[in-house]
Amino acid sequence: MTRQQADVIVIGGGFMGASAAFFLRQRGRSVILIERDLVGQQASGVNFGNVRRQGRFLPQLPLANRSREIWGRLDELIGEDAEFIPTGYLRLCYCKEQLGRLEQYAADAKAYDLDLEILGRNALKARFPFVGPEPIAAIYSPRDGHANPRLAAPAFGRAAARAGAQVFEQTEVLSITKAGEDFEVGCSDGRVFRSPAVLVTAGAWGNALSEQFGEPVPIVARGPQMAVTEPMPYAIEPVVGLATAKEKEVIYLRQVTRGNIVFGGGPRGPAHADIRRAYVLPQNTLGQLVQLQRLIPALGSLSIIRTWSGIEGYLPDDLPIMGPSAREPGLYYAFGFCGHGFQLGPGVGDVMAELIDRGETTTPIEPFSIARFASETAAPTHATSSVQAMETSPR
Repeated sequence: MTRQQADVIVIGGGFMGASAAFFLRQRGRSVILIERDLVGQQASGVNFGNVRRQGRFLPQLPLANRSREIWGRLDELIGEDAEFIPTGYLRLCYCKEQLGRLEQYAADAKAYDLDLEILGRNALKARFPFVGPEPIAAIYSPRDGHANPRLAAPAFGRAAARAGAQVFEQTEVLSITKAGEDFEVGCSDGRVFRSPAVLVTAGAWGNALSEQFGEPVPIVARGPQMAVTEPMPYAIEPVVGLATAKEKEVIYLRQVTRGNIVFGGGPRGPAHADIRRAYVLPQNTLGQLVQLQRLIPALGSLSIIRTWSGIEGYLPDDLPIMGPSAREPGLYYAFGFCGHGFQLGPGVGDVMAELIDRGETTTPIEPFSIARFASETAAPTHATSSVQAMETSPR
């Protein structure tokens, strides 16, 4: 039996795991990154690619701001830009009630260093003439944008490996046990890895590991409904989305520089973590087409060339699990990002590396503690942020 030792073992090679491995190496920590499939193959590689801050749960904005700063210097950090473009994000609405909520959000977000611009109907049409007649207003975030999810996590995985991390793909974790002060991680190929710290970044599969340490969470798997059209002349620079309380109306889109329109929204489809399959429902795609044309009429004549889905992990309060275990010293989590983790990816990796390295982090993450799902008898956390926790509420 082969045993290998490292300062930190990261289980799960999605965006969170790959970026955490990279930033841990930046801090001089030896790292073993273990991925059952290929780095970035699961939810990190099949999402919409929205690099947005607006619309988030307000206490999540410090993390999103930290992540946005990293997005802006990917080239110098990892030598690749993952096709990140700060195009801006335009969030439209159809009714006065929704406009009121957007205006309140814009006012509240200022305290978190997010400046948003409210555009009335006339200003909206003058600035973005492709928008249809129904939207009455919009909220605009100029420093948001989009990137290619197929490129981001693998780029961080390669950068981590170049920096000295040991990356094991197509290696399944079979067991995690505590052996004295260390963890032993047994894998399908017979390897056993040993480390005093383990970071679980296993996405929709994270609960299978956390429950082994008495910390089950009510995570469920769901599948985003995604599609891409044939190319058209490049005309839609910002990411465009609709703010609505009606699930069937939800739609978001971006045009890549090659001309294709990538879009998603509406009800999520079935996904099965046990068999690693997610499904696109044709009725959902047809509903998206209706909403797409309603938002931007010129897109109604385009043909769809591909649809896809993926396996995302969702929690009841729509917030992720992120931070130290509430029960086991040396165990850390970053999973269950509820379909809005792509923008956060680099920031999560940076924060988790800081937390593991220093025992605290300058970015508040207490609202995301796994302890919120624990019983009243659960032990307190062993490492905390240096910033006071903020009040939590659903996004």
